[in-house]
Amino acid sequence: MKFSPHGLACLALIGSTAAFTPSSVVGPRQSSSKLFVQMEAPAKALPKIEKLKIESNYLRDPLNDQLATEEIGISKDAYQILKYHGSYQQNNREKKGPKDYQFMLRLKQPAGELPPDLYRLLDDLSLKHGQGDLRATTRQCFQMHGILKGSLKTVIASIMNIGSSTVGACGDVSRNVMTTPAPFVSPEYEYAREYSKCFGQLFRPLSTAFSEIWLDGEKAASVETWAKEVEHHNIDEKMLYDNGRGIILKDATEPVYGDQYLPRKFKIGVTVPGDNSLDIYTNDIGVVVITNDSGELEGFNVMVGGGMGRLHNKESTFARAADHMGFVPKEHIWEVMKAILAAQRDHGNRDVRANARMKYLVHTLGIEKFTKLVESYAGVEIQPWRAMADWKYNDWMGWFEQGDGKLFYGQHIDNGRVKDEGDFRLKSALRVLVDKYNLHSILSPTQSIIFRDIDPKDKEGIEQVLREHGIKPIEEVDPNARLSMACPALPLCGLAQTEAERIMPSYIERMRALLTKMNLDDEEILMRMTGCPNGCARPYMAE
Repeated sequence: MKFSPHGLACLALIGSTAAFTPSSVVGPRQSSSKLFVQMEAPAKALPKIEKLKIESNYLRDPLNDQLATEEIGISKDAYQILKYHGSYQQNNREKKGPKDYQFMLRLKQPAGELPPDLYRLLDDLSLKHGQGDLRATTRQCFQMHGILKGSLKTVIASIMNIGSSTVGACGDVSRNVMTTPAPFVSPEYEYAREYSKCFGQLFRPLSTAFSEIWLDGEKAASVETWAKEVEHHNIDEKMLYDNGRGIILKDATEPVYGDQYLPRKFKIGVTVPGDNSLDIYTNDIGVVVITNDSGELEGFNVMVGGGMGRLHNKESTFARAADHMGFVPKEHIWEVMKAILAAQRDHGNRDVRANARMKYLVHTLGIEKFTKLVESYAGVEIQPWRAMADWKYNDWMGWFEQGDGKLFYGQHIDNGRVKDEGDFRLKSALRVLVDKYNLHSILSPTQSIIFRDIDPKDKEGIEQVLREHGIKPIEEVDPNARLSMACPALPLCGLAQTEAERIMPSYIERMRALLTKMNLDDEEILMRMTGCPNGCARPYMAE
């Protein structure tokens, strides 16, 4: 459904039950259906960021030219485009004098999965080209800080050639797709992991700018690992299928996104009934796997309109939990997912960027009218939400039986920072474990890491490696520290207004002292801290 490129000034959904056929005509139109869309397009210029996206030639300009200069940084316009390639330009705000530009690079890791070869590469790259540490994010991927402009191409090319990517880790596209990190061998959990990778592949940008800039136009040496794992789904065929209802645009390069991409970032999470380890209601789309008694996939419960970001003292911006949209049979999930994204693409607020997330569209229309809008794109009716188990929170830290005779182990990481500091040598410990046992791992939504497929005979050896590197067993970690999360904030984040990661440990210590003083040592308090109102650590979902 392609309406004005400026976004909505007014969207009126009239009618109740029947689906309608989308139209590219702006303004009132006649329809045989009871439901139609009335548009009033604003007669004003596109916002600068929207013009920039159009003029970028599908995420090439002016980034390509700026990367070739002798300057240590890039222009503001090039920086906006660089985000789509997975990187943010930063500088140490505590240093006086000229800005010492450096770059943070974020990976795309659908379902949080991290093969051992990729971990080894990131560990090596962080030492050679970064600031020596890694940081696990709240969306199950690693970030690397301190990369200089001249090293960006080397680092990104290395990541692409090993079968990973940074594409779509940032920018106005679908971000890293999350799922429950628990690697249980059961139909529900396996479907959750599988479809997380499917959706990550379904909504990837198709521009060849990424390979042109970072690989000199060559193909990566290895196909992305998640793409290989879901290739039997024929994702490209499902992505490009045109049902004639406005999902697919007349754009040869980006038929789903178009040359303006989305109004803002777009987040998807997938889980199983009862497992809310990823804060499923904070996503633009939350998907819950529904199976029958035999473990066969029937479809998905789908929720829409969640999001954390807001602006200080701006009541028109707010955090929002997603609404239940309904149940979608497995054969329709591809078109419904595409339809939700298309609804946001065409109707999201491109004029006011602070209100551009899909949560504001869902909030403005209400869930019933938004559902009708989605149905109009998909050409299918959304069924009622299926009853399912009550939600529970679990960080999956410690030892668990996996379900196939093997174990998995969750290692807590304070605020996601993988580092060596004095006798605490977590980064070295993880490298020893990966090298010695060739462990596959999963980053968790709580900034920690889970090692999977562990042979029970290796349990004692793994615990010994951790002890030798000064890592406490999970039983000795303060529950308040285990439950807490903080964003990086100062000194590198350009949006930070105050501290978060660096000061959170002292808050936990003070809280523990108070609880002890009041004889409440058994109490646990879930604390989350961010350096600005954007809510990267999902603080609005804490106590």
